Parts: sequence; structure tokens; C-alpha cells
Amino acid sequence: MIGRSILGLQRGLMPKAIVLVLLTTGLLAAQQAAAPKEYAGEFEYSCGHVMQLAEATPEDKLAWRPAPGIRSFGEVYMHIAGGNLMLLGLAGVKQPGGLEKAPDVPTIQKWEREITSKRDILAWLQRGCDAVPSAWRAETVKSLDRAVDFFGKPRTVYGFYLRMIVHLNEHMGQLVAYARMNGIRPPWAGE
Repeated sequence: MIGRSILGLQRGLMPKAIVLVLLTTGLLAAQQAAAPKEYAGEFEYSCGHVMQLAEATPEDKLAWRPAPGIRSFGEVYMHIAGGNLMLLGLAGVKQPGGLEKAPDVPTIQKWEREITSKRDILAWLQRGCDAVPSAWRAETVKSLDRAVDFFGKPRTVYGFYLRMIVHLNEHMGQLVAYARMNGIRPPWAGE
């Protein structure tokens, strides 16, 4: 009788223990799993639009601004490039293309003022656009949950990536408005 009770107990616990082991193994595997691929595709899609618009912007319009004290076309493009690199650096990602360290806000503001040729703007914009999806593909589910400092406030690395795509799309909207005000048709617009 006792043997049957123990056997019955084992039969009841054994499937639960197996499920627990499988769930634990699955959770550990998920933490090591690559970050979802959709983010990189969405970021590349938006950056592709910004790059197309930058290429369509005539060089003589890069200094155009809608009003004094508002960023020009060229300054917005450089702001996007620098912002991508800065946010990657704050998230702990190694800088691409031989940059020793991530730019800080004063450095980005300096770039916005001093990098003015279309060739240089396109090169920096491309560097910033390439760096984010490349870094994302190296992340794991676990690494995205890492806590980092964002100007004195705690954030996750995932939060930085979300900020990058929001920032990119915010300024793409700004650039589309600039383009329309200057008679420049966004290349992807189906008009």
C-alpha cells in the first residue's frame, strides 16, 4: 500500500517536475536568444527614408531653416546621426567606424554647426543609420534588459533603442515638413 502511494505521488509530481525543468530551460534559452529581428528592419526602413530625403535635398538647401534659432536641414541630419551614436554609447555599445567614444551633447551641437557639406552629412548620417541595426543584432533578450543611466535616470538598453527609433521618426517628420516648404518631394511619396 505504501509503495503504491509513493508510486502515485511520483507519477503526479514527475510530469510537473518535467514541465518545470522545461520552462526553466526555455526561460534561460530565451534570455540568451537574439533580440527580435523586427526592430532592426523598422529602424532600417525609417533610416532609409531619411537617407533618401537627405540625398534629394539640394546642397544649397542644407543651410535653410524655417526661422532663426531653428535647426537647418543639415543640422537636423547631423542631429539624427549624432543622436544615434550618443544613445548607443549611453547604452554601452562600442562606437562604430573608429570613433573612440560616443559623442556627447556639446559634440553633437558642434557637429551640427561645423559639418555642412552634403557629402560629409550623408557619410555621418549613413554611419549613424548603420550603427543602430548592427548593434541591435548583437543584443540578446537578456542584454536588452540591462539597466543603464540616462542623464541621471535609470533606463534599460531596450529603452534606449526605443528612444532611437522615436527620435529618428520625430525628426523625419520635421524633415518632410522642411522638404514640402521648399518644394522637395520626398522620394518615397506616391504622388
